[in-house]
Amino acid sequence: MNALLLSVGTLTALPVPAPSVVDRRVAGAAMVLAPVAVLPLAVLAAGVAAAGEALGLPALLTALLCIGTGALGTRGLHWDGLADTADGLSAGYDRERALTVIRSGDTGPSGVVAVVLVLGGQAAAITGAIAAGHGPFAVAVGMLAGRLVLALCCARGVPSARPEGLGATVAGTVGRLAAVTTLLAGVALVAAASLPTPLPPWRAGLAVVVGAACALTLLARCVHRFGGVTGDVLGACVETATLGTLVLLSF
Repeated sequence: MNALLLSVGTLTALPVPAPSVVDRRVAGAAMVLAPVAVLPLAVLAAGVAAAGEALGLPALLTALLCIGTGALGTRGLHWDGLADTADGLSAGYDRERALTVIRSGDTGPSGVVAVVLVLGGQAAAITGAIAAGHGPFAVAVGMLAGRLVLALCCARGVPSARPEGLGATVAGTVGRLAAVTTLLAGVALVAAASLPTPLPPWRAGLAVVVGAACALTLLARCVHRFGGVTGDVLGACVETATLGTLVLLSF
C-alpha cells in the first residue's frame, strides 16, 4: 500500500494520503506499480478520445485534448523532465555543468524544441490511430506503456547521477527479473486487450516493446552523459516511450 500511495502521489495529481514509509524497497515497488497508478488517468484520456470521436471533433483537436488531459493529470511532470533532459544533453560535455542545467529548472531552446517535437509526434500518432479506428485504445496504451518503462529505467545496475533527488531514491531499486517480467506482462496484457479493436494483437504488443526500446536508448545516452539517472531523465523516458508506442499504433 505504501508503494501504491507513493506511485500515485508522485506520478499523478490525484490526491492520496502520504505513505507511512518511504525507503528504497518501497520506491522500487512504486516504480513497478507505475502503470497501475496511472490507470485511472489512462481511462480518462481514452474517454476524452472516445468523446471527441462521438462529437465529431477534428482528430487532431481530439489528440491534443488527450495529451492535455495527461499533462494536467500529472502536473506536466514528465514534460518538464523531457525539457530539462534535452537542455542538459545540449549543455556541452562537462558532466557537472549538464547536471547544473538540469537542476536549474529553466527551459532553454533545446528543451522547447524537444517538447514541441515529442508532443507533435504524439498528437500526429494519436490522430492516425483515430483515423484507423482504435484511437481510445492507442491513447490508453501509450500512457500506460510510458509508465511501464519506469521499472526498466530503475533496474539494478542503473546508477543515480547525483546523491540526492528522486533519481537517487529510485535508481537501482527494481530487480532485473522483476523489470523484465513487468515488461513481458505489459506486452501480453496489451496484446490481449487489443482483440476487440481493429489492431492486430502482435502489433499492439510490439508497440510496447518499441516504446521501451526508445526509452532505453535515451536512458543509455543519459547514463553515459550524466553518469546516471535523475528524476528528469525518468520523465523524459516516459514521454519518449509513449511516443514510440503511439507511432506503432498510429495506423
